[in-house]
Amino acid sequence: MLTDLTAAELPHYRSAQADPSDFDDFWRATLANARTYDLGVVVERVETALTTIDVYDVTFAGYGGDPIKAWLRVPAGATGPLPTVVEYIGYGGGRGRAEERLLFSASGFAHLVMDTRGQGSAWSVGDTPDPHGSVSHGPGFLTVGIDSPENYYYRRVFTDAVRAVEAVRSLDIVDSSRVAVYGGSQGGGISLAATALLGDVAASIFLVPFLCDFPRVTLITDNDPYKEIGRYLNIHRDSTEAVHRTLAYFDGVNFAKRATTPALFTAALMDPICPPSSVYGAFNNYVGDKDITLWQYNGHEGGGTDDEIRAVHWFRDRFAEVETA
Repeated sequence: MLTDLTAAELPHYRSAQADPSDFDDFWRATLANARTYDLGVVVERVETALTTIDVYDVTFAGYGGDPIKAWLRVPAGATGPLPTVVEYIGYGGGRGRAEERLLFSASGFAHLVMDTRGQGSAWSVGDTPDPHGSVSHGPGFLTVGIDSPENYYYRRVFTDAVRAVEAVRSLDIVDSSRVAVYGGSQGGGISLAATALLGDVAASIFLVPFLCDFPRVTLITDNDPYKEIGRYLNIHRDSTEAVHRTLAYFDGVNFAKRATTPALFTAALMDPICPPSSVYGAFNNYVGDKDITLWQYNGHEGGGTDDEIRAVHWFRDRFAEVETA
């Protein structure tokens, strides 16, 4: 069943999310602090059963200089420089096993999959802890440090995401002018933030992105993960204004207003987890060249494999444009 606005209504929807007056200063200072730490990129070859893909275990310094893990996969024997896709993972998942997620590298790209700090126990394994404590919070990650923008969990994750692109660009096998970002759900929300904060990636894809349009979506879905915020405010009844003030610094709607990279979005009309209006809240504010696919009879899976195959072709076209520019 439909979970939200209709296909005819979505293009006209406008989010009520507002920019904090110091949004840009907050993120400028956050990234400046992260860059005081040397990236310290370490790349180690991993032995696998794969014969057509080479896999490397990558470590780099993220927020606060914390070590962040990633997998780098490249076509076997490739010397580069290669067009590259940096992928961010969905909620609760980690970078997984070395032999997973082979589509992009099998298609001729270098492919970096960033671990998400503190996650990796819900549906795929992770290897990166989050060493920073916080005040009391609900189960999950959406309310970790939600008392202030400075403490909020996604300040660390979004900074890690920027540093992941900077780390991969430092590698000889990577064409630093042809680096794209990609992700679904939480990974889509992280990709949107990284796109805006970096400002110079070649292309971006956001599949049914999470972390968008908090003022609306926290009121219209009873599904996790957004419901984590509702449960928190059900107990912390006097914190609604402060919580939404924090969330405004991390909302994809506000990042979309600052993103100029060519981008492809997807949304699904029957998505109860990331309702389509939340995606359109970001899409309708996106500054750069953009397109969106709306899957009318799908839920949070969106286009599934069809989205993945389209991503390969779309990135290939965008990389060709950069190469010939």
